[in-house]
Amino acid sequence: MSHQRIPKRKTAMALGGVAALGAAALLLPHANASQDGGGTAAAAPKTLKAADASDLATRLRNLLGEAFAGSYYDTGSKRLVVNVADVSGDRNDVVVRAEKAGAQIREVENSTAELEAAAKTLKADATIPGTAWAVDPRTNKILVTADSTVTGGKWDRLESTVRGLGDGTATLRKSAGAFRTFASGGDAIFAGGARCSLGFNVTAGDGSPAFLTAGHCGVAAEAWSDSAAGEPIATVDQAVFPGAGDFALVKYDDPATVAPSEVNLGRQTVQISQAADATVGTQVFRMGSTTGLADGQVLGLDATVNYPEGTVTGLVQTDVCAEPGDSGGSLFTQDGLAIGLTSGGSGDCTAGGETFFQPVTTALEAVGATLGDGGAGQGVGADDGVGGEEAGAGAGAGDGAGAGAGAGEEAGAGAGGEAGQEAGGQGAGGDAGADAGAGAEEQGGAVQDDSGLTGTH
Repeated sequence: MSHQRIPKRKTAMALGGVAALGAAALLLPHANASQDGGGTAAAAPKTLKAADASDLATRLRNLLGEAFAGSYYDTGSKRLVVNVADVSGDRNDVVVRAEKAGAQIREVENSTAELEAAAKTLKADATIPGTAWAVDPRTNKILVTADSTVTGGKWDRLESTVRGLGDGTATLRKSAGAFRTFASGGDAIFAGGARCSLGFNVTAGDGSPAFLTAGHCGVAAEAWSDSAAGEPIATVDQAVFPGAGDFALVKYDDPATVAPSEVNLGRQTVQISQAADATVGTQVFRMGSTTGLADGQVLGLDATVNYPEGTVTGLVQTDVCAEPGDSGGSLFTQDGLAIGLTSGGSGDCTAGGETFFQPVTTALEAVGATLGDGGAGQGVGADDGVGGEEAGAGAGAGDGAGAGAGAGEEAGAGAGGEAGQEAGGQGAGGDAGADAGAGAEEQGGAVQDDSGLTGTH
């Protein structure tokens, strides 16, 4: 079948109305205009947009070398804070250069090498289902999390391992929920009984149109459809799960498919201009049909998560809520940077919890793909932010343009609960996940605000 235009669904947010509307209010025209007031002394920390902070962090990681001990974005001051360790001697000159580049430099105790060594100890001695750990540059420690299933001897083993790392190296906390993959939900793509989420449209290495989704979806089934009883429209080309990531490349069967580089929020589209690495402290948005639009912050990088199905490494840890039905969905920034694909976590959008994402940059490199369709996603400048209907033309909005990653009745992003079993997760919700994601307006719960977004109370 030709899949030229993927219709938008009538409403972008299904459940979690308060959180969704809160996130929507942040996605307004010009909301992310440049924060740099100009005239700042060269050696003073600069105020930066989140995207610029990510770019600067990457450059300074290369500049500082072994002295680099992580970085994070301070949302209050809008500055990039860069940790440095062991900066005596010649390394001090490098730090001065980093300050001149605009970062706020902070000397810390633990080097990157020391934190990596601690993570290796955790892997060797505490790889227990229901545990996760990630580097938290704000505390200069490893944040170790145990879900509700880690009890008795397993908890004692984990606690002992963390204690052995030293008080200044790691912190341990308990999560109320249980870690599981979030298969099902979002703009549904279907394979038998499984439902998952389309993350971002991409161009495969051979030039064919494709999309990224969660790896645990890709290993569950090979052929995917855009409707529960429809014919397959895309076939899995590569999938990784568990192991070094949770991502899959799925190629559209019709080579004429137009796959725009957008996240569709319903009455608003976010143009995705490029992929970027996550920066701790950055505000991010997640789209999925089960819970709609949600936002939060990046908490940790290079996270290891021990799911019941196996260990996955290299993930991004956030406090963005998610529920079964959101797996594979897109994580992005306000100014159109693709950050991640929803993998799994604990909690829900009522009580909160942790959610882990596969970095898009890593997935693209691994599968040999490039983001978008080679031009469809170039409509919004960085300073334009993401608009409502006023910005719709510049953002490529339109009745048929909303395919990229977020929300369409036919474009995929995944909903429902059957995938919890077939796509490797433990999600629940049955057909309600899809119904809530695609039909909130028909249920009479839709509310439109001044931004042009639609949500539910």
